[in-house]
Amino acid sequence: MKKVVAIIASVLAAASVLVGFQLSGPISGQESASALTGSAFSAGNIISDANFYDGDAMSASQIQSFLSSQIGTCASSSCLNNGKFSMNSRGSDPMCGAVTGGSNLSAAVMISRVAVACSISPKVILVTLQKEQTLINGSTARNPSASRLERAMGYACPDNAGGHCDPAYAGVGNQVYWSAWQWKRYGNPAGTTNYFTWFNPGGTRQIQYNVPTSCGTKPVAVQNKATAALYYYTPYTPNTAALNNLYGTGDSCSAYGNRNFWRLYSDWFGSPTENAKPIGRLDGVTGGGEVVNVRGWAIDTTTTAATKVHVYVDSKASQIIANTTRSDVGRAHPGYGNAHGFSSAVTADPGSHKVCVYAVSVDGARNSTLGCKTVTVVKASPFGSVDTAQAVPGGIRVRGWAIDPNAQTKPIGVQVTVGSTTTKLTANRVRSDVSRAYPVAGASHGFDAVIPTTTGTQWVCITGVNVGAGADKLLRDCVSIRAVGSVPTGRVDSLTTTAKAIQLRGWAIDGDSTGPVNVDVYVDGVGRRVAANVARSDIAKAYPAYGAAHGFTASVAAAPGPHQVCVYAINVGAGSGNPTLLCDTVEVGSAPVGRLDSATPVSGGVAVKGWAWDADTTAATAVHVYVDSAMTPTTANQSRPDVRRAYPAAGAARGFATTVGAAPGVHQVCAYGIDANGGTNTTLGCSTVTVR
Repeated sequence: MKKVVAIIASVLAAASVLVGFQLSGPISGQESASALTGSAFSAGNIISDANFYDGDAMSASQIQSFLSSQIGTCASSSCLNNGKFSMNSRGSDPMCGAVTGGSNLSAAVMISRVAVACSISPKVILVTLQKEQTLINGSTARNPSASRLERAMGYACPDNAGGHCDPAYAGVGNQVYWSAWQWKRYGNPAGTTNYFTWFNPGGTRQIQYNVPTSCGTKPVAVQNKATAALYYYTPYTPNTAALNNLYGTGDSCSAYGNRNFWRLYSDWFGSPTENAKPIGRLDGVTGGGEVVNVRGWAIDTTTTAATKVHVYVDSKASQIIANTTRSDVGRAHPGYGNAHGFSSAVTADPGSHKVCVYAVSVDGARNSTLGCKTVTVVKASPFGSVDTAQAVPGGIRVRGWAIDPNAQTKPIGVQVTVGSTTTKLTANRVRSDVSRAYPVAGASHGFDAVIPTTTGTQWVCITGVNVGAGADKLLRDCVSIRAVGSVPTGRVDSLTTTAKAIQLRGWAIDGDSTGPVNVDVYVDGVGRRVAANVARSDIAKAYPAYGAAHGFTASVAAAPGPHQVCVYAINVGAGSGNPTLLCDTVEVGSAPVGRLDSATPVSGGVAVKGWAWDADTTAATAVHVYVDSAMTPTTANQSRPDVRRAYPAAGAARGFATTVGAAPGVHQVCAYGIDANGGTNTTLGCSTVTVR
């Protein structure tokens, strides 16, 4: 086997490390995938960045299942699907995050830990284990020798040392870690020198076909970092002969390392350049004044269009677009342009939050995690309290305090909106309680004002006016307040009549005074003044600043019959006019109700039966029965349960039954209910009767 020297300017003590076996031919035990042809190989795009740097592409359990399915039954205890290996724990550096090692680890666990820490796809590691030492599939994989395991990834195992590896990098665990580390180093990450440049994407590179320079070179337009990393690791590209016999050998100038990598990846995992997750990086996440600031870049490698980015603050998602200019991204990923950066502020409540950022693919099915970080968000917008918001003489009183963190000790503005009118205040009154709670802000942050308004229910909102970063903030939820203007208000709750009187009940308030006001009651144009000073707990609850003494009752004598009743609240203080609380027509007293059920001829007269009730009295109602012009009085005082059912207030003793004398012949019989107040009598019924 032939190996190539790759110079490493890094934290390694050695000036150079030998990496990258390239196998001389096809890998034994690997069956051909007939659908794959060498013509599909692209020397400038062997694998996409998204697929190469996807450290979460497979979990440890998925890696274990893959190893078991590929290796099958192991002939010893050293296979990668059943062996136990050691790996050193390592801290983080610019290439990889911290890795937890151990002395009895499965290959799947080691591969998974390294993949996540270094953001190198487990699929890339698995393919390289096969490409370099045939440790995944075939007879060698079912009984690997110690020397094969020692140089599992071909890292730092130069030919001039007889194939042995530098002890610092020997063994499965070391090989997996340092190969992944080196692939990341090829990208010259922040914190390292810009050493690896000769295969960098963005230009046409002359890449050898094999070690002898006589085999020549191929001009390759390297398209991405991942492809460049493969060439740094194995610096040869397959010639036509190697690609024409994709699962076999070519000619003396054929090299197979990158061909086999591409073929193995395609056979095992599908196209290494398609269906790739978006790529990108979260450069920074910081908490600010009620915002989380996120900065980075993202590219969906299936399109040159701007990529969507989702930012989760805890469980709340926001979408931004990675479309700002990042020339560094454009240089590193030529062909996609520069417009793939993002730098946005996402709103967040004050406190500690976990922020996770995702690059979203065009189809929404291949999203990539760019990173997560916990940050602290501080207050930026105004905050405070509304201690009082209620109707008082003169309008609506608002009292409270407000502070804006950006204004420090300076007072800020407060806007009070009552209905459609906004009044501006300054929160500059001394509030010692506020200075005790917020000593840095000081005491001059209180407000207390009466906002004039009109009578009626008003929607009241009180807002702190923002200074600097942040936004205007409600100091409390908007509230509905029943306000009283300078013109009095009130209501007649009930208007009833008795047999001889009109009775009223209600309340009245004038916004200019907490004391009682007068109410004028007019019956048929004749007025009577009543003081609204009766305690009403419901009014005190609705208008707490005015107290309870705002109710009124009145009883006005009136003759039976219809009457016009008007009630006016009498204005005091400012305002003009005495508003009408009620104007209506009522009936004093009520005519009797009832019915002549029957008028039946009998010997010597007529038997009459019926019922009558006058609601103006509890006494039995008088009934006059006329036979022609002769009247006979009777009283409706007999039991009639059916009347009680129809008129529960009447009771049962509302029936009448009597016999009225009459000569033989035809007679007109009528019965009348007599009004108890001398009002209109009620005809209960008439009937023509023939007495024989």
